[in-house]
Amino acid sequence: MLNYFKNALYLFVFIGASACFASSYVDFFRSVNVDDAGTVKNLLTRGFDPNTPDESGHVPLYLALRSESTKVVTVLLDHPGLKVDAPNTADETPLMMAALRGQLDSTQRLLARGAAVNRPGWTPLHYAASGPEPKVLTLLLDRGAVVDAPSPNRTTALMMAARYGSEDSVRLLRARGADLNARNDLGLNAADFARLGGRESLTKALEAATR
Repeated sequence: MLNYFKNALYLFVFIGASACFASSYVDFFRSVNVDDAGTVKNLLTRGFDPNTPDESGHVPLYLALRSESTKVVTVLLDHPGLKVDAPNTADETPLMMAALRGQLDSTQRLLARGAAVNRPGWTPLHYAASGPEPKVLTLLLDRGAVVDAPSPNRTTALMMAARYGSEDSVRLLRARGADLNARNDLGLNAADFARLGGRESLTKALEAATR
């Protein structure tokens, strides 16, 4: 009989703890997405792990940057237990999201916290080249980003800028020594990427520069 009551007590405590975590989990990620820094900070103080992924495998800092929840970004970056380069299930880091969004201030703060500029596979520079802000590209290059770092299919930042980024980003990468003749695994160079993006004048300029 005593064992029965012990087991019942353990089960009660386990169920209660699980329900409490589930509630905190929902509250935490809802707060991240709506920039409710107060709730996020409170839950972190109570022991919620800032590196806990959501149901899609995204870590909180990545989500906060994607949602432009700037107050939550500050709370997370101030937490001593934060893993600043924790990737999501697609192997994307928070710095890559900040670079893609053209968030210069967040990029600076991530770098100050020790975020890696260079990494195997897709890099923050690839993402910055696809985004709207050449200043982020400049910052990453100044911090040692490899200008022609290849993605897994050997696509370079210049190729990404040629199709998705601004023409200022293309000019910047060229000025920093990006290889116009580099080709990815499909045999495409920067001019081909510009053509795929329907950017006729940029295509002509890149074709002329590669001759």
